[in-house]
Amino acid sequence: MKKIAIQGTLGSFHDIAAHKLFPGEEIELKCCAHFRDVFAAVKADSQALGLVAIENTIAGSLLQNYELLRKSHLQIVGEYKLRISHCLVCLPDEDWNDIVEVNSHPIALMQCQEFLNNHPRFKVVEAEDTAKSAEIIRKENLKGHAAICSKAAAKLYGMKILQEGIETNKHNFTRFLLVADPWIADDLRKELNINKSTILFSLPHTEGSLSQVLSILSFYNINLTKIQSLPIVGREWEYMFYVDLTFSDYLRYRQAIDAITPLTKELKTLGEYEEGKSSTKL
Repeated sequence: MKKIAIQGTLGSFHDIAAHKLFPGEEIELKCCAHFRDVFAAVKADSQALGLVAIENTIAGSLLQNYELLRKSHLQIVGEYKLRISHCLVCLPDEDWNDIVEVNSHPIALMQCQEFLNNHPRFKVVEAEDTAKSAEIIRKENLKGHAAICSKAAAKLYGMKILQEGIETNKHNFTRFLLVADPWIADDLRKELNINKSTILFSLPHTEGSLSQVLSILSFYNINLTKIQSLPIVGREWEYMFYVDLTFSDYLRYRQAIDAITPLTKELKTLGEYEEGKSSTKL
């Protein structure tokens, strides 16, 4: 049985992604209210894994999770890209005319902004989780309340689906990272085809420092799929760069890392793993 800490509750997109990542396997979920709690849960139990959203194709990067990952010293051992489709759900005995308030996670609300703009009479209230919103409405029998959540959450909590697919962009995907204690990370990678990594580094204040690093990566046929910069607190106008790399030759990748190391400061590998698959169905 795999123990996986997630942000959110049963029926959340983290729950769905965990089961998609390990199809057919028995999973014990530890549901956490906040992302920081996910990292804390993995650090408290070295045999547990953590699954955290890192970016969405509409809402962008979850910047706080980059910092939580850096500070945790956990290792990325996998990823999964989940198609996100939202539903508007309510109590079984209510309908459109009854709804006055919509509750959901702020990222979900952002992803459904066009739908919400078309229903200006709805009061929009942010909540800690998509599925939790549905669970609370059902348990507390909140009349006039609707939730934006997954179809799976609606079914799990016995909610009526008023409308499916209310996300603004149908190409709505969230990328999740699977993280583990460094002591077990190597064992988890043994069966994987390692072709992706996430590194971080800072750079000296010299002209062209970033372009030099990118040129070397290109020379070694390393594909840079994402670069995210975050300011370094207490060091004005200095930034930490989080970079995702893909490669077909692991040796060339290691040579590239050795080549850029003298040009960077604080270079660290956050994980080497197999590029994740994308799910088109929930």
